[in-house]
Amino acid sequence: MSELSVSLFLVPTPIGNLKDITLRAIDTLKSVDVILAEDTRTSGILLKHLQITKTLQSYHIFNEHKAVEKLVERMKKGEVFALISDAGTPAISDPGFLLVREVIAAGLEVQCLPGPTAFVPALVSSGLPNDRFVFEGFLPHKKGRKTRIDALQEETRTMIFYESPHRLLKTLEQLAEAFGNDRQGSVSREISKLHEENVRGSLSELIKYYESNPLKGEIVLVVAGKPELKETREEKQEKKQAAWKKDK
Repeated sequence: MSELSVSLFLVPTPIGNLKDITLRAIDTLKSVDVILAEDTRTSGILLKHLQITKTLQSYHIFNEHKAVEKLVERMKKGEVFALISDAGTPAISDPGFLLVREVIAAGLEVQCLPGPTAFVPALVSSGLPNDRFVFEGFLPHKKGRKTRIDALQEETRTMIFYESPHRLLKTLEQLAEAFGNDRQGSVSREISKLHEENVRGSLSELIKYYESNPLKGEIVLVVAGKPELKETREEKQEKKQAAWKKDK
């Protein structure tokens, strides 16, 4: 597909180290008419570093519903936009889904560039199974928080959460209560930045560590899923016999 036909590009930006920007991302940001940014001040610093001078327009959770219709109309008239968030891939726990949905509904083309996102390196470096996983993003702050956690008690896939520093300890305690103290987890913070840290252990060990080691920065919490029960040889044999009798 030719990039000339694309109306909206979703462009991932570095989550820490500015060298993580891709060459294609730079070329795309230089080629579009307008760059939509979650925070124009934060994005302005990055664009200045990259020597990119393009029109910046604010697009965030508080104005996206009002802005979408006008943006789509401008795209229909031929303007090409790039959407960036403060860090990482747009629409992953950041604004973007609503705009993408409406652009597609209008029959226009959307393209998301591959690039930085925090949960992938956190998952891979956790040492927990990553062949199957579920991304939960941010848990509800208050209402519905316990309900969401309780609903994950039977989840066998590795679970990934985003969390803030001042809520991490509370989250670890709530997860330990729901999943058990021995459930394995990993906390990654400041990924690709100077003070990157990955702490691994049981939920009780993580709680103990962070009770005496307050933290700052962006956090990804990875938690092992519920262990799947393995069938014994006798149980497998009984199933085979039951299936044989049924067929017979």
